[in-house]
Amino acid sequence: MMVDMHARDVMHAIAAQTGDLGASFYFQPETLDYGKQQFGIDGFRFYFIGRGGVLGDVEPGVVHSAFGYFHPSLVAHMWNTAKQRVDPRDAARAYIACAHQHGRRRFGELEGLDAYVDAAATVIAAVDGGAMALFAGVRAEPVPSDAPAAGLHQAMVLREMRGSAHLAAITAVGLPLAVAHAIKRPNDVELFGWKDDETPVPTDQHRVLRDRAEQLTDEALTGAFERLTDAQSAALVAGTQAMHAALH
Repeated sequence: MMVDMHARDVMHAIAAQTGDLGASFYFQPETLDYGKQQFGIDGFRFYFIGRGGVLGDVEPGVVHSAFGYFHPSLVAHMWNTAKQRVDPRDAARAYIACAHQHGRRRFGELEGLDAYVDAAATVIAAVDGGAMALFAGVRAEPVPSDAPAAGLHQAMVLREMRGSAHLAAITAVGLPLAVAHAIKRPNDVELFGWKDDETPVPTDQHRVLRDRAEQLTDEALTGAFERLTDAQSAALVAGTQAMHAALH
């Protein structure tokens, strides 16, 4: 059992790179081509229904609650128009398969990924998952047997784990999602469907609330990282760094 500070060091060491890894397949040419060829949808629609499809055939508001930062009207438009072409659960399985193929293309020569996959599984299994629907949905999907695909898969699940916990924390501190988005991605307001006049200018108090949400996110997930042995912690960090380097 690791001490609390060590667990947080490991969590922070992998957080940013895991975010990059888990999203690295989203708009790859191969992913875009698959969505177009198989379902007749563009990459943005494939992203919405592929990532959100683990939630099932739900209303757009459910997807918005899980995605968080997107404007509700953009979510509704992308989700509903994509659903006209493909069942959400089928899209989710196809999207995750694209992630696996991306892992095989990028990480096929890497060593030590089995240890990374094992360490990630320990963390993922230790999280309760309450109020974390998107994470719970992705966690329920099977992990492939080959290490390159499994490595990307686990990074994807870890990304959704922190993202889901963070959205719950944003809500817990009373910070509006539109404001949280403006703080985190000030240059992507339009991309996420917001107009300038719809997003309040963040204040110092808003930034205090967001910092508190980050603290709550850490508090929610630290216990899972405490389950790691020293060897697993090292493998998790080393695997994250090696895969991230292989992306570039």
